[in-house]
Amino acid sequence: MNLIQLLPIGEVDRKLVEDLRARLLTVFRSRCEILSPGLKLDFAYHSERRQYHSSEILTRMRSIVRPDCWRLLGVTSSDLYIPILTFVFGEAELGGQCAVVSAHRLRQEFYGLPQDSELLKERLLKEAVHELGHTLSLTHCHDYYCVMASSHAVEWIDLKEHTLCSSCQAKVLAKYSASAH
Repeated sequence: MNLIQLLPIGEVDRKLVEDLRARLLTVFRSRCEILSPGLKLDFAYHSERRQYHSSEILTRMRSIVRPDCWRLLGVTSSDLYIPILTFVFGEAELGGQCAVVSAHRLRQEFYGLPQDSELLKERLLKEAVHELGHTLSLTHCHDYYCVMASSHAVEWIDLKEHTLCSSCQAKVLAKYSASAH
């Protein structure tokens, strides 16, 4: 059975990571474990932006993937970016093993709104499934209810489901059933 490992990165609420693990179990029907210790984050900090470069985190994650790991998902509460964007909710290796997601801008408090822990958990799940979808070679989907739809704001995350549309499911099945033969 496939193993998804969750890697806490920097300061992140352990209960949030444990909730994500439980939710990913139901979505992927795979074993899912939380690695300990987590990964320190200072190497990816860029003071000029006061953010962490997610591509640098993915590079570091690649060096710690264990042979028994199917997918390695980093989870952080720190603000992530890539140079061409102001921020990212996450990043993944297209067709690779590693992905990272951030809860930082998924929190209602970031937007000056009251805390909503259930909404945060739902958004984090959607972003985790989205980034793991990229590791399965899926690109952005035009169906805005599909978890693989592009999200440039939390409102777009809130619109989509936490599952793949039938077209994206077919792409994954075609890729993995062909590689099994």
